[in-house]
Amino acid sequence: MPNRLQHETSPYLLQHADNPVEWYPWGDEAFAAAQAQNKPILLSVGYSACHWCHVMAHESFEDDDTAAYMNEHFICIKVDREERPDVDDIYMQATLLFNRGNGGWPMTVFMTPEGHPFHAGTYYPPEARYGMPSFRQVMELVIDSYRKKRKDVERTARGIANDLSRSAFDNLAAESDILTFDLLDAAAEVMLSRADPVHGGLTRGGPKFPSPVNLEYLLRYHVATNNNQVLQAVLFTLRKMAEGGMYDQLGGGFHRYSVDEKWLVPHFEKMLYDNAQLARVYLHAWQISGEAFFREIVIDTLDYVMREMTDDNGGFYSTQDADSEGEEGKFFVWAEAELRESLAGVVPNVDAVLTYWGVTRGGNFEGKNILHAADMMERVAVRHGLDIEQMRADVNTAKTVLFTLRKNRIAPGRDEKMLAAWNGMMLAAFAEAARVLDHELYRRAAVANAEFLQRDMMNDAGRLWRSHKDGISKINGYLEDYAQVIDGLLELYQTTFDARWFIEAQRLAEVVLEHFESEDGGFYDTSDDHDELIVRPRNVQDNATPSGNAMMGYNLLRLTGYSAETRYEDAALTIYRALGNAINEYPMAFGQLLTGLDMYLRRPVEIALIGDLAHEQTRAMLDMIRGQFRPLAIVAHASRNADGNAMPALLRHRTLREGDPAAYVCENFVCAAPVTTADDLKRALTRQIPLSTPTAAPFVLDDDADEDVLDG
Repeated sequence: MPNRLQHETSPYLLQHADNPVEWYPWGDEAFAAAQAQNKPILLSVGYSACHWCHVMAHESFEDDDTAAYMNEHFICIKVDREERPDVDDIYMQATLLFNRGNGGWPMTVFMTPEGHPFHAGTYYPPEARYGMPSFRQVMELVIDSYRKKRKDVERTARGIANDLSRSAFDNLAAESDILTFDLLDAAAEVMLSRADPVHGGLTRGGPKFPSPVNLEYLLRYHVATNNNQVLQAVLFTLRKMAEGGMYDQLGGGFHRYSVDEKWLVPHFEKMLYDNAQLARVYLHAWQISGEAFFREIVIDTLDYVMREMTDDNGGFYSTQDADSEGEEGKFFVWAEAELRESLAGVVPNVDAVLTYWGVTRGGNFEGKNILHAADMMERVAVRHGLDIEQMRADVNTAKTVLFTLRKNRIAPGRDEKMLAAWNGMMLAAFAEAARVLDHELYRRAAVANAEFLQRDMMNDAGRLWRSHKDGISKINGYLEDYAQVIDGLLELYQTTFDARWFIEAQRLAEVVLEHFESEDGGFYDTSDDHDELIVRPRNVQDNATPSGNAMMGYNLLRLTGYSAETRYEDAALTIYRALGNAINEYPMAFGQLLTGLDMYLRRPVEIALIGDLAHEQTRAMLDMIRGQFRPLAIVAHASRNADGNAMPALLRHRTLREGDPAAYVCENFVCAAPVTTADDLKRALTRQIPLSTPTAAPFVLDDDADEDVLDG
């Protein structure tokens, strides 16, 4: 008989709906049952693309004897960490405390009926091995302690709960003097010192994670300082990642991370959030370097998302599994003989192609081959007596053949729930790529996603839902949901200049200020009307995705530039001031905060463009703006003279110049004299004109923009 998970929409929870374990979803019913039956709670947290989650499920949760013991002694709760990041964050912190900083998924937590954790771990095998006790042994010890040492257990649980209730903002002085360029310099220096000069990456040894927030910060730092050493470290890392097995050489898109230092052997699941972030980093790398390779990675990654991760309603799916047919990576790996047979008679120089991909008879992963760029294509071509164009043509032909063959394999499972935060991240990626690459299909994908978010992921009060699947939206949106959707909408506004997207971004920011803001600075991860947990989480460090606080601070700075509402910047500054010392101590954990702090210190460059986009001059100025990576730029556009009600406020009272299109470059809400040509605009942006004179009028209050301007 199916258990209570049968009524859920999460694919991960539904994977466990037929377990003999009497699983409860997270909620009041489970806690009421634990208190009524005086049983401890066994909380199991995972996600659908998690390999070891599947292993533990097959070994233990599908085993009748193990399930019977769990049902007799515990109230068992199963949680999808992607749906409930609040629950995951709280109990992962507890797991780290119990295990001296070690954690992961599946996460296994033992709690009192009130939800206070008193023991925690991760994967447990069915029999003692790997230096770990068996799952049954752990459960027996927990029950023995719970029955015989109940007071000690409850004392431990209360102590852990108290530790968890301490905010990252506690005991942190609100210092402003540490928020200097020296902090940005020191952070870049630390990241650079950790970079692997042999294999790339911002850490040495394995496993290696892509760390897109830190790579993004370093690219922005290079643009501001022209530090070429930083740029080369980032570009080298991006090349190595995209040449390795962590990148799908046939279908595009990145796997989650590499288990080794060479980016060769990945954890084969593909996460929407990784591909959203990395697509933007590679896009910026192309803008800076001009290397076509980076542009190709952007296109292949976004094409993969459109092809395999996009729903008909415009939403983006969450993940693809690591496993297929019960084996990790089976869909993606190849035997040498299979490759030779498949390419024979189709590719003229099979040996050269297999050499380029590092294919051997023994393989590089459990007897099979993970395709990767094992050597420079030019060098392989020379060794095989080929010119580079022939070599490139052979590799491309082989890719087409193998990708077509691979489609006939049994594909990994796909988690088709749509999460607001991850959709916001991919919305931003498609929107920015659409304008930088002038790609109409990407623009349509971005607009369709924004319309999906408005239509299907907001309640009647205009508040975001966290999750959507099969026509059902559920769970109050978290801070990261709002922050990422706001970012996506601001990027879409700058692509389409449709004011509705800016208006919606600003409206959602007001929801955050009303329902998430904390009195002592920053924001909570949950709204003030969220269901009650043992603590109200407030995470400030980046993980695989940027922290909600960091992303929201960055959004508020941009909204300040668009609106001249300094209360937005004031709210952002509470985060930076509280966490300045923490950033200084461990910058690797605060890449997104560093990006926001960089914008705060260097100041946004506000650009108001007035003129019909069909006009040659307007188009030339816009192309000039978009042709270069300008991380500090925020751009608004109106087709004709903008009145005092224009949105964003940056446009108000901005006019054509004698009937010609005009661009206004502003800093700190003060604008230089308008320019009317792309060359003049380029000079204005290159100068980064300091507009600090007190005689110039703020753009929101400037009732006569043609007269009250500075002479550029």
